[in-house]
Amino acid sequence: MSGPRRIIIGANGSPGSIRALRYAEHLARSSDARLVPVIAWTPPGGDLAERRFPSTELRRVWAEAATKRLRAALDAAWGGLPDGLSVRAVIARGEPGPVLVDVADSGDDLLVVGSGRRGLPSRLVSGRVTRHCLRHAGCPVLAVPPAALSSTTGLRGWAFRHRELTLDRAMREWDRLAA
Repeated sequence: MSGPRRIIIGANGSPGSIRALRYAEHLARSSDARLVPVIAWTPPGGDLAERRFPSTELRRVWAEAATKRLRAALDAAWGGLPDGLSVRAVIARGEPGPVLVDVADSGDDLLVVGSGRRGLPSRLVSGRVTRHCLRHAGCPVLAVPPAALSSTTGLRGWAFRHRELTLDRAMREWDRLAA
């Protein structure tokens, strides 16, 4: 069985995305895959407001701001670009979930996203990107849990109930589900 040719990572600079970037680096090194960190941006006020008053200069400024956020996320995760790996960053206009699904357009890809915090308040406010990717992606999706998950009260046994997730195990599960 071969591994993914590309590992696409949602990289918005949040703690969950930093953890996802680090985990994706480990997977890429073990499978010789290309890393594709992706950041999506939308105009302040949304597309409708921008369409009413279009400005190429403002679009350029917003794209540059997204580029700076992506660089900051890569610096936070790795201190720059990791040595010995092929990395191709993508800065795209659009909502994060659809952009990630569009970039991960092949069954040979692996989409890695941070799953965010657990609990009802967090699910009501956030988590839409992860849910969108899990629901719509045409490739395997790996949702990396938050770092504090195993030490959170009530979930201490999580680490004991779940085996370590490896790339081979994830790909075998994907192949089983696709068959």
